[in-house]
Parts: sequence; structure tokens; C-alpha cells
Amino acid sequence: MSTPPVNAGPHSVAILVYDGVTLLDVAGPAEVFKEANRFGADYRIMLLSPNGADVTSNLGVRLSIDGAASSGPAVDTFLVAGSGLYPRARVPADLADAARVPAAVAGRVASICTGAFVLAAAGVLDGKRATTHWQVAHELAAQYPTSRVEPDAIYVRDGTTYTSAGVTAGIDLALALVEEDHGPDLARDVARALVVYMQRAGGQSQFSAPLQGPPPRSPALRKFTDLVTANPRADHSVGELAKHLNVSNRHLTRLFHDELSTTPARYVENIRFDMARALLDQGHTATQAATLAGFPSYESMRRVFARKLSTSPAAYQRRFSTTRRANTGGSQATS
Repeated sequence: MSTPPVNAGPHSVAILVYDGVTLLDVAGPAEVFKEANRFGADYRIMLLSPNGADVTSNLGVRLSIDGAASSGPAVDTFLVAGSGLYPRARVPADLADAARVPAAVAGRVASICTGAFVLAAAGVLDGKRATTHWQVAHELAAQYPTSRVEPDAIYVRDGTTYTSAGVTAGIDLALALVEEDHGPDLARDVARALVVYMQRAGGQSQFSAPLQGPPPRSPALRKFTDLVTANPRADHSVGELAKHLNVSNRHLTRLFHDELSTTPARYVENIRFDMARALLDQGHTATQAATLAGFPSYESMRRVFARKLSTSPAAYQRRFSTTRRANTGGSQATS
């Protein structure tokens, strides 16, 4: 049974679409918000286009539009869907303009996949951290050098601006936004209903940390979580992190105790543990998972698995693989 929503009032969500937009970039997040309404949320979803005319998606599906992006009222959440057209071509001026006005007045702004190129063209990502699909992350960094691109993240939050990785990462981002609005219980209900797993194909194997609990309230802790998830293999000792955040070791430790009821070291360990599980689910060896997730050694990762799951990384991976074969009639599923 889900707890009551944290914010029970209506919440407007506008998605900017245009000819050639990737349909899944629109449908994935929209389905998350719609599903959240079944559990007590009240998201009001609308589709906007640059001039208010209907558009045709990349699959040839025609989308009925609710209005023009520049003429609508301010919304709580403004999303920009991506397209395979960009970055093969420069974002047209009218599309960048269509994103600029609503982004300036929305409560929060987000992009799905290559929608980051539209936000960047509109100047929204200037001086901010961002991500996009790993295959074109270098293009985003090259075209918009004032943005700090993080190619391995599933999504990046910089203040009230969010950018996400390729296609299905829009679902991860939408779940995180739902959690931000209504808390972790409702977000988990939505994730279960949509049968969303932590597995990732390709190079972006990060996980969505906010789904593990409410996002930290203090700016220092939010920056901390962004730093660790963006690069789990870096030195995340209390001293190094406190220095990076320009706070004292004692202050950082107190923030974690007061707000998250844990220590910085344990929080980093939990992030690395979840990432290692995701990497094992993808088929990486235990040694590879330990290295990519930032553990000092395989043995240190094994001890964490033993403490948390009462099993070894190799046994966890075998157990997962056996279940998957059983559910697919004895053959390994591919995607």
C-alpha cells in the first residue's frame, strides 16, 4: 500500500515535440506520469510544438498537439524530447526559440536523450552539467563547450535543470521526478507497475540514485550525490569530498547523519554496490564490475555483497542468469 503523495496538488507537464521526434522519448516519460496518477498523483500532461501544429514522429505516428510552446502558460515541468535528426544537423532556430521561452519560466526543465541539443541551442545548458546519449555525448561537448557533459550518467541534475541519456533513460528520469514530487514509495509503485529494471545496455551503466530514497535537501549533499554517481571510481574519501564541496569534514559528516542517517563512506559504498549489481546483470565479470563500480578490489566488493545479500557476486550473477533462462523457455534473452 503506497503512502499518500507528498504533493497532492495538480502538476502541469509540457512536452515539446516536433517533426521527427523520437516517439519513445515522448511516450516513456508520459507513461510514467500517467501511471503515477493511478497511485494518487495529479499530473496534467500536454504536448506542445513550435507553432502549435500537429507533428509526425520518427515512426510516422502523428501526434495531436495541445498548443504552441511560446504561447502557453508557465508549467511546473517542461520536457524536451529528442530526435535522431540532431546532432546530424544543427538545431533550427525556431525549435531553439520554442524551447527557450517555456524553459525560462518553468519550475524545472528536462531533456530526453538528444533533446539536450535543443536545450543547449536555447542556451539553457550554458555553464551547467549535462548528459545525452553516449554515442553523441562528444558532439554535445564539442558544439556547446560551455556545458560540462558527463557521458556515462543515466541522467544529470544541475539545479532545476535535468538531462537524461538515451531513450529509455527518459523513464528513469521521469521516475526520479515523480519521486521528487511524491516520495519514494509512490515512485517504486510506478516502477513496479511498469516492470522497470536497473539493467542498461551499452556504455551508460549508471543507475538512478534518487530511486533509492528522497533526494537530499541540502545543496552540498545534492552535489555530493552527483559527484559520486558521475564518477564512482574517483577518490571519494571524506577529506577529498569535503575539500571539493568547500566544507569541513565534520560538517559533511554531520549533514549525512542528520539528513540521510548514514555516513559519507557508507553512502558511497551503497552507490558502488548498486552499480556493481547493474554491471553484473549486464554480463560483466565480477572483476570488471568491481573496477567499473569503483571498488578498490574484487575482495572489497565481495565483502559488501556478502554483508548485503549473503552471497558472492558470482553466485548473484549465476542466480540471475538461471532465472532469466527459466523465464524465456531455456534460452538467453537478448535486447
